[in-house]
Amino acid sequence: MNQLKQIHAYTLRNGIDHTKQLIVSLLQIPNIPYARKLFDFIPKPTVFLYNKLIQAYASYGPHHQCFHLYTQMCFQGCSPNEHSFTFLFSACASLSSHQQGQMLHTHFIKSGFGCDVFALTSLVDMYAKLGLLALARIQFDEMIKKDVPTWNSMIAGYARCGELEGALELFRSMPARNVTSWTAMISGYAQNGQYGNALSMFLMMEEETEIRPNEVTLASVLPACANLGALEVGERIESYARDNRYIKNMYVSNALLEMYARCGRIDKAWGVFEEIGGKKNLCSWNSMIMGLAVHGRGSEAIELFYKMLREGIAPDDVTFVGVLLACTHGGMVEEGWHFFESMERDFSIAPKLEHYGCMVDMLGRAGELREAHDLILGMPMKPDSVVWGTVLGACSFHGHVELAEKAAEALFKLEPWNPGNYVILSNIYATAGQWDGVARLRKLMKGGRITKAAGYSFIEEGGYIHKFIVEDKSHSRSDEIYALLDEISAKMKLHRNVND
Repeated sequence: MNQLKQIHAYTLRNGIDHTKQLIVSLLQIPNIPYARKLFDFIPKPTVFLYNKLIQAYASYGPHHQCFHLYTQMCFQGCSPNEHSFTFLFSACASLSSHQQGQMLHTHFIKSGFGCDVFALTSLVDMYAKLGLLALARIQFDEMIKKDVPTWNSMIAGYARCGELEGALELFRSMPARNVTSWTAMISGYAQNGQYGNALSMFLMMEEETEIRPNEVTLASVLPACANLGALEVGERIESYARDNRYIKNMYVSNALLEMYARCGRIDKAWGVFEEIGGKKNLCSWNSMIMGLAVHGRGSEAIELFYKMLREGIAPDDVTFVGVLLACTHGGMVEEGWHFFESMERDFSIAPKLEHYGCMVDMLGRAGELREAHDLILGMPMKPDSVVWGTVLGACSFHGHVELAEKAAEALFKLEPWNPGNYVILSNIYATAGQWDGVARLRKLMKGGRITKAAGYSFIEEGGYIHKFIVEDKSHSRSDEIYALLDEISAKMKLHRNVND
């Protein structure tokens, strides 16, 4: 930077015009304000310089400056070219400006650049990011020539809007794919809660192609591993990330930290947390606090929260979910009330439904069911099925029939299709010896044709996730599985008889 300033000073003293080269060099740093000052001294900038500055603002912001420059170049009689529109469409997507985007689209067509594949791809990408999938698809279908980024933009648009069948259909139709294509599908599945499909897509990418995952791929698939408990795959991904130096990427390291925390490997999660060092962001702290909280290490979670405050990191609403969960799992009711009340008082964070849910759970576990019910009645928002389900579960544990009936009544309205609520209330009645209540619920379920869905479990083996239900024989190796289970069962019985 100092060298560029010296060159600028030298050119001014000696009357040499190197402004164009200086602006280009400054934008590569990037030092956009300095480059803009030099640009503004040029009486009639070329379309090349306009494009360079528009590209910089489109990449780094503020994005509205792109349109100021576009207006300026039009007034000065400097006609934009196809590259101008490529960067302008990108800026529109970043600003979520539908009106501006459609206006630019009209200008683009009138300017006669409707055959440029790069500009058209940017146009498709803009509409897709704005959520205007129908318009994006029209442009996509009308393109005579499509390159891989064009397909990727359309697939990512479908995935972002949750239309994963449309995304998969396009993905399968692609003449060629790159790492971005695969990542768009993996990310789309993971962000829409289809973690099994996200992991399957990643494993398919590994097995069927020579395309190597990049840091975005890893940051997209690790949350799927976390939610599925696919520890073995997660450990393999960590090894790959370290071998390829992707571990230094904050998104990858945070995703890895969360994966270990969710899978219960708090030791490994803590190792990643410490390894991040001074680069820790709020996401890092939240993941570690949450991991400690849900695995019975509430005191450590709260201690870490205080350490975070000492280091000058301001908490957010997610932080307090972790802290309240620590109090819930640790039975620390007094501390839970303290943190709940401090949210708005000390940090100007209004409690959300999740925080009230944590408090209701904490009070329910402690047997303070009346206090839990009073808190629900005083909530500034309507309680959802999670909150009432928490109350019903607490009533089941503590045998509180009256409150269980209130919770169940609310649940029957919120999710009448869920048989679990009927079963829990029926069990509460049975425990209390109220058999007329049990009979009434059975009749209600039969009349509403509500059937209990079969429970299922997941198990990870050989890097794959297998799903099975009770007495499931759909697996291709079910005979071997049951033979092994019988053998284990026989050995356990023999061991028990020997001990007796």
